[in-house]
Order: sequence, then C-alpha cells, then structure tokens
Amino acid sequence: MKAFATLALACIAAQPVLARAQDPVGADEAPTLLDEVLVSGEQPGPGLWKVIKQTADGEHVLWVLGSYGPLPKKMQWRSAQVEQVIAGSQEVLGPVSVDAKVGFWGGLMMAPSLIGIRDNPNDAKLKDVVPPELYARWLPLKARYIGKDDDAEKWRPIFAAGQLYLKAIEKSQLELNNKVWPVIEKLAKKNRVKINEPSLEIKVDKARSMVKDFKKAPLQDIECFAATLERVESDLDLMRVRANAWATGDLKTLRSLPHVDQVGACIAGVMSADVVQSRGFADVPARVNALWIKEAEAALARNRSTFAVMRMSEILKPDGLIAQLRAKGYEVEEP
Repeated sequence: MKAFATLALACIAAQPVLARAQDPVGADEAPTLLDEVLVSGEQPGPGLWKVIKQTADGEHVLWVLGSYGPLPKKMQWRSAQVEQVIAGSQEVLGPVSVDAKVGFWGGLMMAPSLIGIRDNPNDAKLKDVVPPELYARWLPLKARYIGKDDDAEKWRPIFAAGQLYLKAIEKSQLELNNKVWPVIEKLAKKNRVKINEPSLEIKVDKARSMVKDFKKAPLQDIECFAATLERVESDLDLMRVRANAWATGDLKTLRSLPHVDQVGACIAGVMSADVVQSRGFADVPARVNALWIKEAEAALARNRSTFAVMRMSEILKPDGLIAQLRAKGYEVEEP
C-alpha cells in the first residue's frame, strides 16, 4: 500500500541519502581486480569517526560508524570497539526514515490503482523509450542476470534498471541487506541504551490521484538507466573490492576507488517528475539531512557518548553530514 506513496521519498530516505557516490579522494592507482576474493566469516568493518563537542562538563562525543553495501553474503559483522562504545553510550542514533501518511482508508482506496505502476505509459515497451544504443547494451545484461523473464520489457527504465541491478548483485555473491544495523540494535537493547530512529512524516494528499498522475507522467530516468548499465558492466569487480575494503577496515582503498553514481541519477529522475514537484516533495532530501543534523546536535548536547550509523559514502563526501558538523565548529577525528 505504501509502495508508491513513498516511491520518491523512500528512494531518498532508505539511506540518508542513498547518496551519490564519491569521486576518488586523494586517489592512488586502483587495486588490481584480478581474482578478487570476497571475505567471509567474522569481520570488524572500519573504525569509528569521532565528532566532539567541548562542554563545561568535558567532551561529549558522537561516534559514527560508516556502513556499506552490497557486502558478501557469507560475511558476519562484529566489532569489539563498537560493542564497547555502545555499552558506554547513552543513545544510539539511527538513520532518518520517511513516513508517508496516506491514512488507512486512503490506503485501501489507493491499493487497486497500484497495479501496473511500474509500466511505461501508453503500453510502451522499454525498447520504445530508451535510445537504441542503450537498449543494445541492455539485452546481453538482461540475458545474463535476469534471464527469460520479459516483465521488465514493459517497465519504465528506472524499474527495469533496478531489477537488473538487484539480480546482478545476487549473482555476484553479494547482498544489499543491511548487516550492520540489526547488530547495532541488538547491542543497544542488550545494554539498555536508548535507540533514536528519527522519522520525517510527509502527508500525501489525494494519494490515489497521485498514483494516477504518476502513471501518466514522464520521468527523466534515461540517465538512471544508462548509469545502472554502466555500473553492472564495469563496477561489479570494484563492488567486490569495496566490500572487502569495508569489511577489513581498509579506508585507503575505499577512498581511492571511483564509483558510478547510478543512485543519484535515479533519485534525480524521480524527484524531477512534475507529480513529485507539484506536491511539494522536491525538498525531501534536504529535510532528511536537516533532521539528522538536528538530532545529532541534540544528542551531542545531552549525552557524553552517542553512537550513530550512516553510509560510508555520506561520511566521505566533502559536503556530507560529517563535513556539515565540522563546518558548524565540531571537532572531527577520523579513524
């Protein structure tokens, strides 16, 4: 029922900031990709960033763990440092979620109209809406990772691209499931530490009408489709290198690797749609970031120790959330 009501919003909120990828930061030559083997078993992940607020009663610290995905399917994550820090903290700050309020009856009324929401308007096929050169690249990738299922051939480019990406990840012995947050929650509960999961509530008026408008509306999603093809064609080996680097705490390698930004392109494709713009959702990414910063500053003010998790790409961005806290005058120490 909420699958569409939060389409544009969840895209953004699912990862504060599903975040556009990093260009290399102080990059040396990228590591050799031949015969890259995925790590397995228990791994510690990266170290912790330390955001410090000087107060009259001493230092207040926000410890930040950078999460990453996709990760190896057989990898288990555990960090003695994280366990110790959480045990000594007063609060765990989670990512911001977006909750699209459509109401119970509104949701029931909307449900039938969700059928076919992924399809192109006017029964167009994928080959009719993407440039011929992109469609020619799509076909062998579809054959390799999706197979004979032709449902995606009638979908909008953004949905076809998403299906291709998920299948490629699955066949590469990687998985997108967040391995970090469930462990953090378990540790917080074990140590009776408060869990703060901020939520940005968005009221969706006339949700059924919005669904109908979306079905007819064009999306600027060709760039999303092209970037996803590029990532699947050229970046799967690098994903494995990044996964290994994250698991073993190799920040130098994480910083050095270029990254195809298909997520940013896909978010932009949704957010630029008139059906999203006209309903006042265009500023949701900025509101998500602002809410996290507000909660982080409040936690720094009231707690001696707070633990937080955010995507590694967000930590490394020159204008990301950690950079914004630094700009506000907080001290930041890298691991």
